[in-house]
Amino acid sequence: MALPEVTEGTRWNRPTWFAGPKAGFAWERPLSKNDIKQLKALGREVPEGDLLGLRIEAVEMREAVIAADPEVLFTIPHFEGYPAVLLRLDDADPEKLEELLEEAWLVCAPKALADAYLAEHADD
Repeated sequence: MALPEVTEGTRWNRPTWFAGPKAGFAWERPLSKNDIKQLKALGREVPEGDLLGLRIEAVEMREAVIAADPEVLFTIPHFEGYPAVLLRLDDADPEKLEELLEEAWLVCAPKALADAYLAEHADD
C-alpha cells in the first residue's frame, strides 16, 4: 500500500492489490487441489504456507526471476503463458519482497505514474 495509487480489493475471492483500476500486481494465491496434483505428478515439491502471486514483465523472464531466488519463487502449470510467479511468504526476505512488489507494481501501473515514480526514486 506504500506505492502510489495502490488499492486493495478482491479478485477470484482473494485479496488483491491493484495498480490502477484493473491491474492486479499482487494477490493471495493458495494452491488448489489441482495445482497440488499437478506439482506431485511433475515430481516437484508442494510448498506449504501462505503464497503470494506476483506479476512479472514477461513470461519469457519467468525462469530468470525464479533463478534469482529459487527457494522463495516458483511457478505452477496453471501460470503457463501468464506473466506471474508465486512467492512463499514465510521464506521471503522482507527487503527482497519489497523489491519484488515494487517491480510487480511497475509492470502494472499506468505508464505516466510509473515514470513519475521512477524519476522520483532515481537515486534509490
